[in-house]
Amino acid sequence: MRAEEAGVLGQLVRPLSRVGVYVPGGSAPLLSSLLMAVVPAKVAGVAEVIVASPPKVHPGVLAAAWVAGADRLFAMGGAQAIGALAYGTGRIPRVDKIVGPGNAYVVAAKRLVYGVVGLDGLAGPTETMIVADGSASPRLLAADLLAQAEHGPDSEPWLLSPEQALLERVEAELYRQLSDLPRAETARRALERGGLVLTRDLEEAFELANLYAPEHLCLALADPLPWLGKVQNAGGVFLGEGSPEALGDYIAGPSHVMPTSGTARFQGGLSVRDFLKVIPVIGLGEKAVRELSAKGAVLARAEGLEGHARSLDLRR
Repeated sequence: MRAEEAGVLGQLVRPLSRVGVYVPGGSAPLLSSLLMAVVPAKVAGVAEVIVASPPKVHPGVLAAAWVAGADRLFAMGGAQAIGALAYGTGRIPRVDKIVGPGNAYVVAAKRLVYGVVGLDGLAGPTETMIVADGSASPRLLAADLLAQAEHGPDSEPWLLSPEQALLERVEAELYRQLSDLPRAETARRALERGGLVLTRDLEEAFELANLYAPEHLCLALADPLPWLGKVQNAGGVFLGEGSPEALGDYIAGPSHVMPTSGTARFQGGLSVRDFLKVIPVIGLGEKAVRELSAKGAVLARAEGLEGHARSLDLRR
């Protein structure tokens, strides 16, 4: 059958109309999270991006919202902010999708409104897993672990290596660098949730990493690129000591909003495509309709849907 006889099969790609971006407040207002959620949404062509952040809104969050091109910002936080964005109020319009991290109450609220709006995921505590060989710098490894650990006491920083001497040197560096870290107590508690793990070899390290499915997977290896094919589950991969996870938090992009709690097994990090929807388009020619209707009617009757079958029979 020639193409002109078959008709048209295609897709419409359209941006979402309105998106809500939640930006946590607290001890470390994440203005970087605002940038890495609003910018991809605007690039995708979302008509209206609404930011919600707990009062008093941090000046850095206000500045980031302006720079990123957010259309509106509401000083509201917690579960009530998620509810307002999902259902709308007298002043706040309902959105099509809510993105951005939050505390346990925000995550619980997002879980409840799923289906009313779309979600980027249910973010848990942040995670970093580093796979290192003997070429890695203990000083840099310790710094990278602490950068993740200072996020919060429930963060999970892990280091996997077959080199016991390296792990011992990293442990000593952690104690040294903790001595003058402003958020040292937070980092210490996080280190207790993670740890330094001696593996049989690098192959076993990658097996464990894929089982854990970390938000951030850092490959502190002499030649990381050949090992990239071993990665099955990760929110984001950082190749070599020159590409630290902290750089991804602020600059490297496209977004540091990444899957946590093992959800990297089935989803990736936030990107422009998360703000787009794909609409199938079907416009068949007469000859194609006649040929396909006969086959479709067989399937319809197998399912016991005679009305469907008769609709197709009329087009044979």
